[in-house]
Amino acid sequence: MQSKSVVSLFLFACVAFSCQQSKSFDRYTSISEHWDKQQIIKYDFIAPDTINPYNLFVNLRTTSAYKFSNLFLIVELDYPNGKVTKDTLEYLMAKPNGELLGSGFTSVKEHKLYFKGYDDSFVFSEEGTYKIQIQQAMRHRGEPNGVAQLDGIIDVGFSIEPLNK
Repeated sequence: MQSKSVVSLFLFACVAFSCQQSKSFDRYTSISEHWDKQQIIKYDFIAPDTINPYNLFVNLRTTSAYKFSNLFLIVELDYPNGKVTKDTLEYLMAKPNGELLGSGFTSVKEHKLYFKGYDDSFVFSEEGTYKIQIQQAMRHRGEPNGVAQLDGIIDVGFSIEPLNK
C-alpha cells in the first residue's frame, strides 16, 4: 500500500513539474486584505519570441468572501516600442446559485482567465520588454464610484503559455 502512495506522489510531481515547464511566464502578487480599486498589479516580461502563438492569462485565487457573480478588470498591455492596448474585461466568477467557479478542492478557488489568445492566437509583434497592468473595476449596481475595496481575491497573477497545437 505504501508503494502505491509513493508512486502516486511521484506521478503527481511529474505532472505538476511538466505543467510548469510549459509556461513562458508565471507570476502572482498576494493581496493583503482587500484589492483596493487604486491598486494596480504590474509585471514586466520579455516576449518569448515573435513567431509562435501564445495564450495570455490573468490568474486569480479567490475565497468564499468573494460575493459577486462576475468580475470586471481593466488590463493594459504596454509594448516595447510604445504601443498600448487597454481593455475592460468581464469574467463570470460564480454559478447562479452563488457557488464559485474555478478549480480547487478547498475554499480557495483558482481562476485562469483568458486575456489574449481565446478567439485568435496572440503573437508578440515586437521584441523586448512588455508591461502588463491589472486593476479591478467592480461596481455595485447604480453606484458609479465602484467598489473601493474588493474582498475575496487573495492573489492576482499573469501567465503566458505556448499555444497547444
